[in-house]
Amino acid sequence: MQPIQPFHAVAPRLVDVATGRAPANLVVRGARWVNVHSGEIIPDTDFAIVAGRFAYCGPDASHAIGPDTTVVEAEGRYLVPGLCDAHMHVESGMVTVTEFCRAVIPHGTTSMFIDPHEIANVLGLSGVRLMHDEAMAQPVNVWVQMPSCVPSAPGLEEAGASVSPADVAEAMGWPGIIGLGEVMNFPGVASNDPMMVGGIAETLKAGKVVGGHYASPDLGLPFHGYVAGGPQDDHEGTRAEDAAARVRQGMTAMLRLGSAWYDVAEQVRAVTEMGVDSRSFVLCTDDCHSGTLVQEGHMDRVVRHAIAQGLKPVTAIQMATLNTARHFGLEREVGSATPGRRADFLLVSNLAELTIDAVYARGVEAAAAGQLLLDMPAYSYPPEAKNTVRLGKSLAADDFAVAAPAGANSAEVRVIGVVENQAPTKALTARLPVVDGHVEGDEGQGVCRIALVERHRATGDVVNAFVKGFNYRGRMAMASTVAHDSHHMIVVGTDREEMARAANRLGEVGGGVVFFRDGEERAMVEMPIAGLMSDERAEIVAEKAERLLAAMREAGCTLNNAYMQHSLLALVVIPSLRISDKGLVDVDRFEVVDLFV
Repeated sequence: MQPIQPFHAVAPRLVDVATGRAPANLVVRGARWVNVHSGEIIPDTDFAIVAGRFAYCGPDASHAIGPDTTVVEAEGRYLVPGLCDAHMHVESGMVTVTEFCRAVIPHGTTSMFIDPHEIANVLGLSGVRLMHDEAMAQPVNVWVQMPSCVPSAPGLEEAGASVSPADVAEAMGWPGIIGLGEVMNFPGVASNDPMMVGGIAETLKAGKVVGGHYASPDLGLPFHGYVAGGPQDDHEGTRAEDAAARVRQGMTAMLRLGSAWYDVAEQVRAVTEMGVDSRSFVLCTDDCHSGTLVQEGHMDRVVRHAIAQGLKPVTAIQMATLNTARHFGLEREVGSATPGRRADFLLVSNLAELTIDAVYARGVEAAAAGQLLLDMPAYSYPPEAKNTVRLGKSLAADDFAVAAPAGANSAEVRVIGVVENQAPTKALTARLPVVDGHVEGDEGQGVCRIALVERHRATGDVVNAFVKGFNYRGRMAMASTVAHDSHHMIVVGTDREEMARAANRLGEVGGGVVFFRDGEERAMVEMPIAGLMSDERAEIVAEKAERLLAAMREAGCTLNNAYMQHSLLALVVIPSLRISDKGLVDVDRFEVVDLFV
């Protein structure tokens, strides 16, 4: 597929086709036009397309049909603009940008706004450039937000790289950069931290969008300071009042439905019950692993879910098309089926259920009946993007031991509490048994071990703590080099020897996620690219991910998408308690706290 030409370069051709002086490449006849500008569904509409853009949208396009024009009979099906994901991380899909696109195009996603801050935490600016260049090569629209917070919380973690305001300024000149990625250091913005102020300033000087991430429930002065600092959207709300507060302050409320984050149902009440104007709401996924993409869908899944919460279908579609385009200043390019816009559209037989019969990208049929039709060659990453797991030594069971206070028979410790289907955790405490001078987990309380293994600089350091909510039974361990956002290695387990086995195994294969039980490897997803992404096809990765989830269930874990919960336990910018290479972090107070109460 040829790259899309700028609008100004093809506008004369669009005029010629619209007025009948030249034939279209493609004409779609007899569709129900889902017009997201007017909020109407207009029957018996024809569409003429040339140079990958809509030229004519009206009652009869016969004047645009020439001898070489392809004519598609819609037969009363709905013509819906291609869906936009307003905020997402490709790396969470465990695959490359190319493979992510391969997985989501059949689900109607034709525009994505990706924030590659995962690879930035491992490889820095060079990693962002790799993903940017791959994004630019796609047959659909993939815009990139320059990561803003690497590390996400300076002083509370050490990542594998760092991003400076100078890096932000350099990236703003790249052709595919649409703005600044989510500004997660919300206390830094509210306190005018120079790094945060500098990155935001460089983005605003470039006339681009500043992405937000305000993860606190406090809507008082810190929230107002954050908004005043420049972030223009936020996807971290979980309550209706969160969404309303953001919109009232001039922000765009991003409502997310990812593999493990279910924040649409509660927040959309701001529209359906509080009457807040829907124009400032958009839909996004944030994080979807490959299993969700292949088996359940992408933005089509989010739109269906939003409709099920009481939104009119047209309103839900606006939140996944036009509203997103307007937010990023791209209304003249994408987000609607209207003249001049890129001809990204869906033919849908059932609007309420968003049954997608065909997907077109830039006027070319890209998928039909759920099957990809495009030829998308694999994208190759250079050697320097691999072999990034550096443990410094072979880990042993003793590295995962927690020494108890002298003479203690039990110990009161802080425990990370997992919250199903949400990103925040709880700050819990538990009294745990002491055996041979070491604090042990307690299956009866649902408390097991968690460790963070430093993997960027080969220090050999291991931070140990405890976590509740996975409910694992027996001898097991799961290790992952996907550990938002610093992406060290997170190991959760009930047995120290199993934890050592799992950690060392990832060191051998160069990263990924592995599950051990009773001394045997039960599941593995290899991710050699920065320890974050596989170089295999999306469906293969999805199959391996399903085996991983099955292994977790067999060991007693019943959490929905527990792998996503596992991967966020080191995210020190979302309350309340997390683990980092510095120790346990109280995110409510933004400080490192002792394991023992």
